Amino acid sequence: MKTQARSVFVVALLLAGSLAAGCAQVQPAPAVAAVPAPPAKPANEVLDFTIPPDALGAHDPQLTAILIKAGTLAAAQKRPTTIRVVALSQDFSYLNQALWRGVSPRHTADVTLENLTAGLGQPYGVTIKTTP
Repeated sequence: MKTQARSVFVVALLLAGSLAAGCAQVQPAPAVAAVPAPPAKPANEVLDFTIPPDALGAHDPQLTAILIKAGTLAAAQKRPTTIRVVALSQDFSYLNQALWRGVSPRHTADVTLENLTAGLGQPYGVTIKTTP
């Protein structure tokens, strides 16, 4: 409905402008391209984000804070949760420590951490999923 209203408004503006200029021809309104919807994520996926390589290499404090919050989010789920980390093997220690800092001691049994070594050209990332 918004697109139709916008098109009517644009046509009205063009018509008013052409009448004011003494030209009665109305140019067609430009077509509005539809924005595709993002792909649907799985129902059990809580969070999925890509880690910028430069932030990972520098052990950026903002990245550390985000990882701690991700660990807290994983521990807050009502069902058992898996945190999957995709990175280079030398980065797992830093990433795992930051994620576990967010998990409270009473929830450590409910959270599983998986480390997957990133392949060539594969982005680094963290995915949190609940167990179905």
